[in-house]
Amino acid sequence: MSTPEQQPGAGAADPTPDQRPADSDAKDEARREGADEESEEHDQPQKAWSARRDLVDHSPRSMSIGARARFGGGTVSGDQNNVTGNQVSGDVIMGTKTEVYHFSIPGFGSSASASGEVPRATLDHLDEHFTADEEIVASLLGRLRHDHVLILSGARFTGRRTAALMLLHRLGVSSVRTLDRDTGPSALADQVAAAQPDEDPSRGYVLCDLATRRDRPLREPHLLAARDRLGEHGYLIVTVDDTAVLEDVAFTAAWSPPAPSDVLAAHLRTRSDAETAAKLLQLPDVTGFLDRRHQLREVAAFAQLLARHAAGEVGADAVAQFSLVSLENQVQEWFEEDEASIHLRDKAFLVALAAFDGGPYALTAEVSDLLYRLLQETWNRSQVPEVPVFGTHIGKRLQLARAERFEEDEHTEWGPVPQQKARFLDERVSLVLLREVWLGHPSARPALIGWLRRLADDGRPLVRTRAASTVAVLARTDLPSAMALVIEPWCISKRYRQRLVAVNALTLAHLIGTPYIPRILDDWCEGEDARLRWVAVRAYGLIGPERPDQALAALRKAVRRFHEDNPDDVDGEMARELAEAVELLLLSPAGDRVLAGLREHLDDDRAVHDLTLGGFVGACRRTQDGERYGTPLVLDWYARTAHEGGEPAHGIPTLWRAALAEPRTTQEALKVLSDWVLIADRSTATEWALAALLPRLVTTPAEHDRLSHLLRTMPGEDGSAAPKVTARLLAVLPNR
Repeated sequence: MSTPEQQPGAGAADPTPDQRPADSDAKDEARREGADEESEEHDQPQKAWSARRDLVDHSPRSMSIGARARFGGGTVSGDQNNVTGNQVSGDVIMGTKTEVYHFSIPGFGSSASASGEVPRATLDHLDEHFTADEEIVASLLGRLRHDHVLILSGARFTGRRTAALMLLHRLGVSSVRTLDRDTGPSALADQVAAAQPDEDPSRGYVLCDLATRRDRPLREPHLLAARDRLGEHGYLIVTVDDTAVLEDVAFTAAWSPPAPSDVLAAHLRTRSDAETAAKLLQLPDVTGFLDRRHQLREVAAFAQLLARHAAGEVGADAVAQFSLVSLENQVQEWFEEDEASIHLRDKAFLVALAAFDGGPYALTAEVSDLLYRLLQETWNRSQVPEVPVFGTHIGKRLQLARAERFEEDEHTEWGPVPQQKARFLDERVSLVLLREVWLGHPSARPALIGWLRRLADDGRPLVRTRAASTVAVLARTDLPSAMALVIEPWCISKRYRQRLVAVNALTLAHLIGTPYIPRILDDWCEGEDARLRWVAVRAYGLIGPERPDQALAALRKAVRRFHEDNPDDVDGEMARELAEAVELLLLSPAGDRVLAGLREHLDDDRAVHDLTLGGFVGACRRTQDGERYGTPLVLDWYARTAHEGGEPAHGIPTLWRAALAEPRTTQEALKVLSDWVLIADRSTATEWALAALLPRLVTTPAEHDRLSHLLRTMPGEDGSAAPKVTARLLAVLPNR
């Protein structure tokens, strides 16, 4: 069996001998082989129940809508009316179907690097729509009149540039001129002097997004020199972001942007009458747009679209799609920028954040550096990839990504652990971004595929789950390529870990509306490849609640095939996998239908009989939240529904009697029942539920004797005296 690096689809990234030194390739191969051996040494199949828990706990929020409802979150219910996110996520991944609208203010380009005089018409137009806190504006105007120089600090796309222009416009200068953004701090005074004509001393200057570095900070002497060149009637405003490097600068003011709703209302009032503006602001698509925390430039563009909608020029679909359209434009802008504007390392971070949206920031940064190294190899295979150890600014990274930091507990095998996490402000970004990278920038595919394979081999469940969720998005976007390049190589891997990631990828792909996943699983379940059958069986346990009858039918075919092919090993690994799939289906929201199907086919043949009882006993082991003395899920299911006379009232006792009577499952069933008794000794609710069930398990003298013997002879914890509850439970057994 080939290693993952040799699987189909990886060859596209392999360098030719003249692209990379041979000794470098040899070292890489040796390192990979060593890592493979170490990984395989610790690679063991994870129990299906534990794997399901990891999938639910670590799936991204874009796929977690209804995840617990679909896969079961610790309770069993027959309600099939679950809310799921497949339609919403699928629409976002597949993109907008309407025309993409681009808007701009006449005479005022979007590039902040342009140099020249701003037309008076542009300033008047901006003044009509400008919205800000008047107290803040008055304070800034006062400082500007007094100091002649102002540093306006704030985040990108919060209206700093417009605010700077409006401050100068309201100050009454005769003209406003923008300076080249590439102007360095030390050249600021010279730029002002060069742009200052003798005949127009009352002039304002704006330098947007001044670039500073640790070795090139903006210092107070730079500003004092510029102020000397301005003269008595000249004014200068420099806009910088929150992370600019400033030293001893006394002219700084923080810019507080107006609320997007205020900006939108102001724009609409200048483009329509008050009544029309009020109606537009009440549209559901408008309130939804404002809830998305869009940038002010997008709010201004949305106002133009709404005005056209009110005039009958565009339809309601364009209004509904505009939020997603603007998001798609932002993502395209990120990856179309050259390295000078957005560094390759920052682009790698954007991709990693899309995969790990809502995950721990440190982990996201760690895996983004891994992707950065792989992208460098694609960029230039002759150079050794380098990753700076320090020098990144968390706030600046998240600001670029339109993301935020927050603190939240992360699920671990030991319990919840508080973590500093990062997420996009708009949960749709991750889906749009992954689609854009996969379809719009195919040159990144070799690095992305190699990165996902490394993540799939990681020892942390969160990392592996996010690898699966990322591939699920790729499958929804481009199923043939995702299957051939990523999923199928994982499916036929000899490593359980990779196969399990493939299971999760297929499951999540189905959850977000990828077509043909059940057909793929059906084919694999009936095929010749044992590893593909393993993947299909695992996946059936997760997606089966949507189509329980078809899932059970497929599992019955698979177990019969297994018994035919392995008559001397009917208790092998595949038999356990099949039973665990039945267990997951029983404890899913489709439990009632699954239970009915199991009871109906219990006596079809030996293979199906063993599958049914193995899965049922396994389900009976499970307790609430996996606690040692937690409420048994199947017993709780019976207690909650027995009075209704539905399927659980008949099916659970029937399968219990069959499991206790079957020699192959008797001992395990008695062990589970003993555990229930020990839990009942600590929980009154469990005792009442067990007292209601036990009489239903006695229909013959043999059944009475078996349960009576268990209750009379079972010891307590660690060999101590029998639990007191056993006497009370003996009293409820009917005489036979």
